[in-house]
Amino acid sequence: MFLTFEGIDGSGKSTQARRLAETLRAAGHDVVLTREPGGSPGAEEIRRLVLEGDPDRWSPETEILLFTAARRDHMERLIVPALASEMIVISDRFVDSTRIYQGLRGAGLRETVDRLHDLMIGVEPDLTFLIDIDPGLGLSRARGRQGHEERFEDMGLAMQERMRAGFLDLARSAPARIRVIDGNRDADSIEAEVAALARAALR
Repeated sequence: MFLTFEGIDGSGKSTQARRLAETLRAAGHDVVLTREPGGSPGAEEIRRLVLEGDPDRWSPETEILLFTAARRDHMERLIVPALASEMIVISDRFVDSTRIYQGLRGAGLRETVDRLHDLMIGVEPDLTFLIDIDPGLGLSRARGRQGHEERFEDMGLAMQERMRAGFLDLARSAPARIRVIDGNRDADSIEAEVAALARAALR
């Protein structure tokens, strides 16, 4: 099964992805925990290109190409082999992030993301957890990490608000796949809800 976590920056999705992986491993499942962009050596190199530097470093169109290239390498080298070995793959972000972060930043870009995804990737997750959080809180958390990968955070609160609305619209368009999780709670409560949904899906 292929599970993904999505959400705006600072939503806590990375923490929840790690916790779910630990829970499923403890239950006896073989689990691969990965992330995007990244998850393979080539994709990790592209990660540095797109997540660091000036917010205006790349156009949305160029970002779509870079993210798709990273995802293709990730699929070939990690995700497809793991699924073929009947493992559970949990990814911190996948194509939904590209649909939102790049697809909403210009006319026709969402369609471009989907066309490239169909052509070069052709896989959707079995289940996606969208950790929904107040954009102001998420941005505060993300900036509090004081890391080097803050290119999208540096685009500001208005960008995060737009991305949150986009994720919620996407969830409404794919209710069978995307589960919206209230992220404005303590991490343990979120973990319990996610684990219950994952167990139900695995059954």
